[in-house]
Amino acid sequence: MGELDFGVIARSWPYLLKGLKYTVQLTAVAAIGGTFFGTLLAMARLSSFKPVALLAAGYVNLMRSIPLLLVIFWFYFLSPILLQSIMGWERPPQIGAERSAYITFVMFEAAYFCEIMRAGIQSIGKGQASAAYALGLGYLQTMKLIILPQAFRNMLPVLLTQVIVLFQDVSLVSLLNVTDFVGASVKIAQRDSRIVEMYMFVAIVYFMLCYSLSTLVKQVQKRIAIIR
Repeated sequence: MGELDFGVIARSWPYLLKGLKYTVQLTAVAAIGGTFFGTLLAMARLSSFKPVALLAAGYVNLMRSIPLLLVIFWFYFLSPILLQSIMGWERPPQIGAERSAYITFVMFEAAYFCEIMRAGIQSIGKGQASAAYALGLGYLQTMKLIILPQAFRNMLPVLLTQVIVLFQDVSLVSLLNVTDFVGASVKIAQRDSRIVEMYMFVAIVYFMLCYSLSTLVKQVQKRIAIIR
């Protein structure tokens, strides 16, 4: 242990902080985008119009059946080639690693948030929707004013838990040479030959953040239980 040099963390802190900011930013964008599109997918899955319901179900089942790493690689490496073939361009477009990460995570997380929101919508009694229709509200008004607010409240602990999982999954973008928190740590570890120190530090930071968020989720769950 005497040979360990944890001073490398202090010396590299600005670069590590930049990577951590990117990780948090990607998590936030993917969580917001995933929740938005996931809610739309959930409504589509519950639609009485079968083609729409089947299309949404197919997308969700596809995304939930493929490893996230494969989706990241597929979009980053194959999407430019497909776009070039479809559009007839001379060269494949340069999407970029960071842009690919944002798009991929939103697309992937939408499938998981869809199932969470679908369960939340189905947890609301059908009588409330019937009462809203009887009062003259349309489908969109009923969902916006009555069903979705209650669904979000009921599923908030599960949504937050999924965000924690998402925060951990963001580390996969380091394989695209994106400088997230893990990516920054790997580059410093390789540059300074301080693999043990950097990986220990990353593990501690992830544990502290995820444990704190898990504790917050438990508190939210208790509050929701009291409201019910």
